[in-house]
Amino acid sequence: LAAPASGRPGAATAAGATDAGASATAPVEERPCPVTVPAGTTCGYLLVPERRDVPNSRTIKVGYAVHRAGGEAPGQVTGQVTGQAGAQDADPVVYMSGGPGSASLQLTGLLTQMLPGRDVIVLEQRGGRYSEPRLSCPEIVEGIVDTLRTPGPAADETAAVVRRAAACQSRLESEHVDLRGYRTAEIAADIVDLRSALGYRRWYLFGVSYSTRPMLRAAALDPQGSRGIVLDSLLPPRARWYDESPGSLMATMAKLGLTSRFDTMVAALNAHPAAYETRDPLTRKRLTVWLNGDDVATILGEALHETDVIPVMPALVDGLAAGRTELLQPLVDQAGDGLTSHEWGLYYAVQCQDETPGNSFPGSAHPRLFTGVVDAAVCGAWGLPASRTEPDALTPDPAVTAVGADATIAGRSATADTRGTTTGHTAARSATAAASRGTTAEGRTAGRTTAGTARARGNATRNAFAGRAAAESTAARRGTAGETAAGGGVPILALGGRYDPTTPPEAAREAVSAVPGARFAEFDGVGHAVFLSSECGRRTIAAFLADPASAARPCDPGVAPYAIVRPGDLLLTSSVYRMLRSPAPLAIPAAFLLVAAVQLLVGLVSLLRRRGGGLSVLAGLAGVVLGALSALSLSAITDPVVLAIGVPPALAWFGLLAIVCTVLSVIEAFRLTAGAAKIVPALTGMAFLAWLYGWLLA
Repeated sequence: LAAPASGRPGAATAAGATDAGASATAPVEERPCPVTVPAGTTCGYLLVPERRDVPNSRTIKVGYAVHRAGGEAPGQVTGQVTGQAGAQDADPVVYMSGGPGSASLQLTGLLTQMLPGRDVIVLEQRGGRYSEPRLSCPEIVEGIVDTLRTPGPAADETAAVVRRAAACQSRLESEHVDLRGYRTAEIAADIVDLRSALGYRRWYLFGVSYSTRPMLRAAALDPQGSRGIVLDSLLPPRARWYDESPGSLMATMAKLGLTSRFDTMVAALNAHPAAYETRDPLTRKRLTVWLNGDDVATILGEALHETDVIPVMPALVDGLAAGRTELLQPLVDQAGDGLTSHEWGLYYAVQCQDETPGNSFPGSAHPRLFTGVVDAAVCGAWGLPASRTEPDALTPDPAVTAVGADATIAGRSATADTRGTTTGHTAARSATAAASRGTTAEGRTAGRTTAGTARARGNATRNAFAGRAAAESTAARRGTAGETAAGGGVPILALGGRYDPTTPPEAAREAVSAVPGARFAEFDGVGHAVFLSSECGRRTIAAFLADPASAARPCDPGVAPYAIVRPGDLLLTSSVYRMLRSPAPLAIPAAFLLVAAVQLLVGLVSLLRRRGGGLSVLAGLAGVVLGALSALSLSAITDPVVLAIGVPPALAWFGLLAIVCTVLSVIEAFRLTAGAAKIVPALTGMAFLAWLYGWLLA
């Protein structure tokens, strides 16, 4: 075990730790970085209890990476330890990806480029890809694929998903995984523990999508250690995500002017599902899936996360509504990769405890998104208890109504009150809740006494865990008393993409509007996770971190990265995408252009020697000009995704040059004095015309 950095003189402990037990920190363990990272980056594990509310809970490992600006050791930068001469001004940033269940470490390089001159700490989620244990659930992916093999509605085919989900749960439990330890409150506590373990006095918190929730919770637990908060694609803590998702998707389609065509598409495909050949995301074998309108709506909603897909959505939906179902093939292939992008055991452990209990999953909602149907089925099968509503930096005093209760938090609240750190009415309510479940404040205090006894026996690790629980309790109640970011003015920057149906910008704007020190920026032409797809978004975040008090904008978020492609702006075709997957058809246009260039050169030589060749020059020139104009037309497309569903309409008109070239070549080939080689340009011209009008533009 590497010595925790906070054990050095002057290193900070977690905010709110007031007793001897709270001075200890969770230990860390160095390890080689599992992904490619920039020079100056070290990786390790944070060792924490699987469940902080259970005595003697087993220790798990949470992966992290630290990139130090200039190679300083933690605790040597201003904002971490005060009063050191020659220290830099840049506070560090801790980042976590969303999901739940998305990996984080692979973004270390991007984050260090985006935020030069400051330490960047990247933290995995417990149970994530680079943590131990890793809560993967390939069984659930198999169940989802099974439901797509037949054309029936997903709501009628959840038996396979439920069966596979139960198998995954049984396997994880046989590996001694306690799924109740994988939820937002524990992930937030990991963030706080890591700051203390690395010796940073304070840092900025940077979350995206789901991870905005643990970041907000961490700021409430650790207000003194939170310099500021960046919330990209904010998921408001009180949002009923599943119930609101269909309406959010429809609202996004309305922004794109697609309401009627989208409804037409969903209805048509619900009546007549379409078949697609793709690859199994686990085995990579070919398989055929059937997608109805609700399935396609789900895929389109996920595709709107990508900034380069947004511009083609109007043309794509219009084509699908017109029956051009083959245009969806690129997104179907990408959807398979999406099924392997999360650790589904972690995803469902969090969602089933923190998210699904607050939703009603109305069966009448349209479109009936596949995500909600599957998640409701899995959570019903797993039967995990619902988490308790807890304070965070946006809602420091939530209504503590138990959707399924966490007695430990209630006990902590009551104990904190006895030390004078909470308001009386909140502690009384918490103590009552604890008593109703047979867990009193005194019982919790006894638990701490037991932890102290264990510490006296030399169990330093358990002492650290008990201290962290005490610090968490005090900071949490400070948040309830209004001393968190919301009440104390810790600066908050929230970002949202205009066309994000998963975390709509309207909800994020409303969530931060009443919070002092918080501001919101909406980015046009952008979907989910602004910083990943918007250079302006990255610059806005960097400017906020450099000066949180400044309202100056480094760029205009109202400028979209790409122009919207409307129906009629493209000749819809899936041929280019098929050609990119199998480039053999490219041989025909390549041969045509090569022959045209040779034909032009040979004709010019013949003209110079006064041996004729005028027809060859004209034919070759027509072919070369066709190639040049086509290249110019295609190069004007700034968003390459456009070519996955269509080509510029001008290509059809440029084809007239191919007709001219072919006709002249045929005339030249059948002249009495023509050599046998003259037939080659005529044949390649006819083959090109068949390729262009019979395949590419068909």
